[in-house]
Amino acid sequence: MSGDDLPVFHAVSPGAAAIAHLFILVLIVCGIILAIVVGMVGGGLIFFRHKPGSADPPPHFGNRRLEITWTVGPILIVVWLFALTIRGMGNSDPAANQPPDLIVIAHQWWWEVRYPQSGVVTANEIHIPVGKKLLVHLESADVIHDFWVPELARKIDMVPGHPNHVWLEADKPGTYRGECAEFCGAEHARMRFLVIAESPAQFAAWQDEEKNPAAVPATDSARQGLKVFTEMTCVNCHSIRGVSTAASAAPDLTHLAGRETIAADELSNTQTNLLRWLKNPQAVKPGCFMPTLKLTGAQMNNLVNYLEALK
Repeated sequence: MSGDDLPVFHAVSPGAAAIAHLFILVLIVCGIILAIVVGMVGGGLIFFRHKPGSADPPPHFGNRRLEITWTVGPILIVVWLFALTIRGMGNSDPAANQPPDLIVIAHQWWWEVRYPQSGVVTANEIHIPVGKKLLVHLESADVIHDFWVPELARKIDMVPGHPNHVWLEADKPGTYRGECAEFCGAEHARMRFLVIAESPAQFAAWQDEEKNPAAVPATDSARQGLKVFTEMTCVNCHSIRGVSTAASAAPDLTHLAGRETIAADELSNTQTNLLRWLKNPQAVKPGCFMPTLKLTGAQMNNLVNYLEALK
């Protein structure tokens, strides 16, 4: 993850910067107002405290100048902040008048990513070229989710049956973490994804590689793993281009080995973690829909060897 523990303050795109700057400005204004109120209350407690034996102060039934000040002042502040908000909204979410560059579909609890121009389908990792503003079409396959990449784009809901859109852009290369920001069930907290911003040449090379069908197994173990995939329950949920493309209930695995993480950014993509995930998904993400396969040790190792070859 790029940035530090508060990425929302370290925007690396024009849209995210507009939101961050507005947030910081509002925070400063509210801090000043808080300091004034606390100062007035504290000053009153210190300098106007009733002293034993002193007479009660004369009552005041109104002060027109003061009343006008505390009425007009807040109204002007609110109008000013409203104008800044409108400007920030325009910068962070300009009108869309073009076909989408990306389609992201939220599932419980993973992300389907489609590139309509090239036909590439992947999951949980979004590759984008640096310096290009992409229109992202957002959908939900089940419940309400929320797409949010703090350093790159604003939060936006993904409502079933009501597609939405957002602009996604990065000013510099890096890997940026996104997440679902709307409670969507048991594994909501582990529904994350990565946005990988790279140079246009690197992005083009990645996309060309992703267009290819799955690699043909080169070892006997991998061939046995392919047999496990097609004959067991895996093929009912996952697609692999060149093997089976009918299923869409779970992530496309065509180039699984080329991804940085598995299980929606829950584990780094290593052979050990892949084996751990396949053996007992519920131990990694309790409540997820990935079943325990109950394969023999040999079947499990063959399946892992096959999946590890899908680059």
